[in-house]
Amino acid sequence: MTKFLLASLLAVPAIAVPVYAQGTNPVEFHVLPAQGNIYMLTTGGAGANTTLQVGPQGILIVDTQTAQLSDKMLAAIHKLSDKPIRYIVNTNSLPDHTGGNEAMHKAGITITGANVTNDIGDAREGAPILAHENVLNRMSAPTGTKAPTESAAWPTDSFIGDEKDLYFNGESIEILHQPNANTDGDSIVYFRRSDVVSTGDLFSTDRYPFIDLEKGGTIQGVVNGLTHVMGLTIVAHEEEGGTLVIPGHGRLCDQADLVEYRDMVVIVRDRIRDMIKKSMTLEQVKAARPSQEYDRLYGNPDLFVTAGYQSLSAKH
Repeated sequence: MTKFLLASLLAVPAIAVPVYAQGTNPVEFHVLPAQGNIYMLTTGGAGANTTLQVGPQGILIVDTQTAQLSDKMLAAIHKLSDKPIRYIVNTNSLPDHTGGNEAMHKAGITITGANVTNDIGDAREGAPILAHENVLNRMSAPTGTKAPTESAAWPTDSFIGDEKDLYFNGESIEILHQPNANTDGDSIVYFRRSDVVSTGDLFSTDRYPFIDLEKGGTIQGVVNGLTHVMGLTIVAHEEEGGTLVIPGHGRLCDQADLVEYRDMVVIVRDRIRDMIKKSMTLEQVKAARPSQEYDRLYGNPDLFVTAGYQSLSAKH
């Protein structure tokens, strides 16, 4: 973590909420203030990070962690604010980002206007779940086929194309699709007034990108997505501070952290691509260890290198 960001975070205390997941060791939720009205809800490695926007109109949640942690996650959220949950956003279709959808949806309330609530009996029952259409496609299934997830957890409001915009709690919010990155349905969420970007699994500080080839992911899509996020971020001074970035996993970051991660992915991509041009097999590429200087930071590179090789080979 950069010195500027570390100093700013130490000035604002985090809220620790002890919780326990069934059949596991104790899990402690931490609610860490980012900036503006944005908070990062994290279990310190037990699950994905959740982003919270909290204001007078209510609460917006980005990613809902796993189903097993839903009750305790709700307790942590309500300790932060007694306002209702109004929106849920999924950055991808993976279970550690969507597992709590059903519980958060049921705990929330839909924003309606005029006499709509009188005309539609269940209009206020449940917060809408927003995601790219491909997330809905991955979580549902064609008629007559069993879906991988229960319908109560599916997005209720999907979008196609590049962007869906909201204005909530006095802030413009952009949900921006990142095509064929980790999957074909990834989005980032940009809180413009608070100057915070929530990236989902596109960016993490403690692991290599998980690229799901079966769901349309590619290493080039990850590079493109990270480059896009870089274009949204601005530093305060001396390459530090400014826009804050909430990763899918790991600690709160700024642009400098994001640049280091993108550079890593680009370097590994280029090495794999050069090896493919030399007609090296996947096993030969793995043996050459194209990510070796980064492994101590991000762990086992096997899945990342394999996915990178296969997605680049498809274009070669």
